Amino acid sequence: MSNNMKGMSAGLVATLVLSAVMQLKSAMGLWPEVNFIQLLISLGSITLVQAWMDHFIIGIVVWGLLYANIDTVYPNLAHWLKGIIVAIVGWTIMMIGFMPLAKAGFFGVKLGPAGALVALGYHLLYGLVLGATYGLLETILARRSQTPET
Repeated sequence: MSNNMKGMSAGLVATLVLSAVMQLKSAMGLWPEVNFIQLLISLGSITLVQAWMDHFIIGIVVWGLLYANIDTVYPNLAHWLKGIIVAIVGWTIMMIGFMPLAKAGFFGVKLGPAGALVALGYHLLYGLVLGATYGLLETILARRSQTPET
């Protein structure tokens, strides 16, 4: 399996975990003002399904491929650390790019103090799962390649 496929596979797992946490947060009524799917919808004339598709495309393709490339450039860094790097880059881009476009202000100030903190928590969770999953895939595939065929 190529690094890009490992990255996108890890991105899928991390995006699924993040999506479940986002849904759980919403179901519990925690920080209702921090709903990133609604913010995506507010950017233009896209539907709820399209916003979720965008969320998955970004999580799987964009950040999964970025992780795979970081792994190639920095093979000796711990996977969790590479995941944190991807998370912080993603969070920073979201805070200074996406949030103002979604009319939430820089660092989501219009969402209140929870905006930036909840987003950071989401990104850190995503990055940790991304790195851990990628590392696990790498370990499993390395063991398989060392096991003789019978």
